[in-house]
Amino acid sequence: MPHNAASDPPPSIRLRRLALPIYGPTVLISIGMGAVVPLIALSALDLGATVTQAAIVVGLIGFGQLCGDLPAGALAQRFGEKRVLLAACIVEAAALLVASRTDALAVLAAAVFAMGLSSAVFGLARHAYLSEAVAIGFRARALSTLGGTFRIGSFIGPFVGALLIEQHSFGATYAFAAGTSLAGGLLSLALPDLPSGRAAESEAPVPEKRSLWRVLADHRKVFATAGTGVFLIMIARASRQAIIPLWAAFQGLDATTTSIIFGLAAGVDMLLFYPGGAIMDRFGRMWVALPAMVVMGAGFLLLPLSGTALTIGLVACFMGLGNGISSGIVLTIGSDVAPDAGRRQFLGGWRLCADLGNVAGPGLISLVSLAFPLAAAAVALGAITWFGAGWLARWVPVYDPARRPKEPVGAA
Repeated sequence: MPHNAASDPPPSIRLRRLALPIYGPTVLISIGMGAVVPLIALSALDLGATVTQAAIVVGLIGFGQLCGDLPAGALAQRFGEKRVLLAACIVEAAALLVASRTDALAVLAAAVFAMGLSSAVFGLARHAYLSEAVAIGFRARALSTLGGTFRIGSFIGPFVGALLIEQHSFGATYAFAAGTSLAGGLLSLALPDLPSGRAAESEAPVPEKRSLWRVLADHRKVFATAGTGVFLIMIARASRQAIIPLWAAFQGLDATTTSIIFGLAAGVDMLLFYPGGAIMDRFGRMWVALPAMVVMGAGFLLLPLSGTALTIGLVACFMGLGNGISSGIVLTIGSDVAPDAGRRQFLGGWRLCADLGNVAGPGLISLVSLAFPLAAAAVALGAITWFGAGWLARWVPVYDPARRPKEPVGAA
């Protein structure tokens, strides 16, 4: 406790300086993307795509993120976070403007892929910056707040998009998102320089000479242990988003009711990001990671027992509780295990583990439901999520700073 009391004040002062240039762009960009993402499939259908082709176009965002994770780490290491953040926002804005005006499906697909790439670069640069700028005693709160601002923006975005479509057009919504991306990039320019001691450490000549593959190879044990845990967390999170609307449709609920259920669950999700971060900083990462996975796993197992709007809504909110309290857990553990030498390249590999889980979750639902009822997919996901809880219980304490001997944080 004394350690936290001593180390918390300086980071809290610094975070007030970072509120606008770090959290502001995240809110803006997530509002813009939240407005646009639901429209991508509809835009593809308008351009003559089949339903399968439209689904592939939507999936290109995730594929772009996967492809961008490792290069993002290398770019941030070479050029620094501030430049990379601005460049990512410019590329994203350009892609959104192209999407707003194109009448060719292939061009729309390329623009969506570019959005995924820029999202990977922006996310990595933000993560790397906060990992270095914030002291360990305040790290989880800083990163859970980052996750929370993303959730807030993603919650607001679809409502803004619906209003713009009603009043204007699809193109106006894409143009709005381009504007939020540019505004986010400009706000990022206000980022203060990293504390000189930490910047000097992270930019020392030795790390600069290490290749991306060397950094990843040197830390393969961390990826195989903690990285697998993060992969399992993301499977649970992504599957939750995919299976709830599918189950609601399977039970005969209409789209409006399903949207209300989703909105209520998202509201629960948003409420808990800061308490989750405070718990992680004060008591350790496991006090959030384990309960979150146990709750989400139980939610998957309860879902096949629900059959009405009320019961499905209760299960969705229960799972939102688990997901919300774990806001920032992936970023926080990544910062905990990232080395000083080659931090940005390492975080690129870390984000790849997370994004692979993000893709694998919905894919697993599709695979299981080919041969079995959707309820079987929910049960399988519950078992995987509880296995993930056990895996995290084994490995997260190994890397948790709260379990290590306390060292002075210093001015950082």
